[in-house]
Amino acid sequence: MSELIKHECGIALVRLLKPLEYYLAEYGTPFYGLNKLHLMMQKQHNRGQDGAGMACIKFDLEPGNKYINRIRSNSVSPIQDVFKKAYKPLFKMSAKHPERANDVQWLKKHMEFTGELFLGHLRYGTFGANKIENLHPMIRFNNWMTKSLVLAGNFNMTNVDELFNLLIDLGQYPVETSDTVTIMEKIGNFLDQENEKLYQQFKEEGLDKRDISPRIAKSLDILQILIKSSQLWDGGFAIAGMLGHGDAFVMRDPSGIRPAFYYADEEVVVAASERPVIQTSFNVSEDNVKELKPGYVLIIRKDGRVTELEYRKPLEKKACSFERIYFSRGTDSDIYRERKNLGRALVPAVMEAIDNDFLNTVFSYIPNTASSAFRGMINGLHDLCDEIKREKISRIDPLKEAEKLKEILAIRPRVDNIAVKDIKLRTFITQDSQRDDLVGHVYDITYGVIRPGIDNLLVIDDSIVRGTTLKQSIIRILARLEPKNIIIASSAPQIRYPDCYGIDMARIGDFIAFRAAIELLKDSAQQHIMNEVYNKSKAQQHLPKEEIVNYVKEIYKPFSAQQISDKIAELLRPAGLKPGLKIIYQSIEDLHSAIPDHTGDWYFTGNYPTPGGNKVVNLSYIQFIEGSNKRAY
Repeated sequence: MSELIKHECGIALVRLLKPLEYYLAEYGTPFYGLNKLHLMMQKQHNRGQDGAGMACIKFDLEPGNKYINRIRSNSVSPIQDVFKKAYKPLFKMSAKHPERANDVQWLKKHMEFTGELFLGHLRYGTFGANKIENLHPMIRFNNWMTKSLVLAGNFNMTNVDELFNLLIDLGQYPVETSDTVTIMEKIGNFLDQENEKLYQQFKEEGLDKRDISPRIAKSLDILQILIKSSQLWDGGFAIAGMLGHGDAFVMRDPSGIRPAFYYADEEVVVAASERPVIQTSFNVSEDNVKELKPGYVLIIRKDGRVTELEYRKPLEKKACSFERIYFSRGTDSDIYRERKNLGRALVPAVMEAIDNDFLNTVFSYIPNTASSAFRGMINGLHDLCDEIKREKISRIDPLKEAEKLKEILAIRPRVDNIAVKDIKLRTFITQDSQRDDLVGHVYDITYGVIRPGIDNLLVIDDSIVRGTTLKQSIIRILARLEPKNIIIASSAPQIRYPDCYGIDMARIGDFIAFRAAIELLKDSAQQHIMNEVYNKSKAQQHLPKEEIVNYVKEIYKPFSAQQISDKIAELLRPAGLKPGLKIIYQSIEDLHSAIPDHTGDWYFTGNYPTPGGNKVVNLSYIQFIEGSNKRAY
């Protein structure tokens, strides 16, 4: 999309199943795990550029040695910064003492990040400070290895206040209300309880205290700890954790909102937020990379056992459609095909918007992430052209009307690169005011392609959320070419409702579709609907989240999708714009046809997969009416 929308976040886990000496012999380096984690994080840089972090656990060190290492960075290039800091001591040691580079046991004892278990994280902070202490992985240290917990995740919880109060009921004194700290302390509480239960059990059996710790490490019931911890979690999440002694886990929410994939063989077990990351990093086929099932946890024990077990009853799968439309890398075979399907599905609306005029229309896309949908749209237009050609040729005698045949065969979509982005603003600009000032100079346009006043210019975008960048920059840029009409086609439907599961769309008043509906209510003297929805929302504000109804749907009910699209075009039209302006959107039906296995469409329909979603939209609307700019979660 042409706007800055943040997404939280990306995870990568690497567990080496063989001794480090094996990787030295097989791959020529004892840093195999570190290298693979680096590659996996680089391949997921699209999922987080506000910060990055990684942690490593070393197995079987003698007491007195540091067994957990961690580096985090919020620099301009956080991934590079993290691994530069990790590799620098290793390179320095190798230069001074090259013989030690092959001494695995010396490395484990004296050099950081030479362990068997690694966890990496990439952050797009949807809200809150971006200080080092806010970055994952988070660590809950304890002198007992089996109580030390390292956690990283891609998640937002909708009921943090409820979970916070539960911690207080347990007798804790949490110093933060963030969902990360709340989740960590919740898991930590039941991890402590499990440790204490096993300690007492082995103590009664007569074991010496020195012998109890390794028995606890072998006997911890990771599944039960996570079952107890997650009972009241409401949100979308993929959470990875490591225990100090070497167990690890990756868990996915029961609705499958957030993605998680894993791969295991005799050498490694790895997990990541995206499938192609694993395919590329380990050169394995798509069929060998498994999707972690909703409501399941992948547990990797210290002894190498790997199991995928149910920890919460799976709900109806509502995997996030935005992952497929925009956020995930388009190199995934399914995502690439789905994005092309989204573009192809727009063809009827596109033809109507250009009044079936191929001859005088130029097709393009903005930004680069829309290229897959663009290819699908063009493929669909080519198929349509073929039908038109066949029909026209059937009406003539090709041997006698050569010029007419030539004219018919020339019918095809006119495709050109119109706007080219030469700087990735998202890597260093987060303030809308700064972005609006610079974005106009970031896009170069191709002159001489459009015939002024004659040609239509149709540009496909991934989605249109706020519309701010379109109005203040993109449309003005395209208008420099002086087309007859500018048509913006969104491969996603109208975004009408806030997200609360990890994408930075929390304030309903930010959405151009919502603002258009409000203006239509005013235009048609139906403002009473706004008041009615407010009163209904206010009346249920203090109900349990399970009882809250999404009455905000009534704001959109009086109008068709086309009426809202037309009003959006009116609102996005910059002052003094000469060309005509049309905005077209994907339909909900075509979205589901294009992406059949990822039906999480709450952004577009308001049908939230968990009760917390209705709570968030309820509060978001109340805050809009009351003039508050606070976030709804």
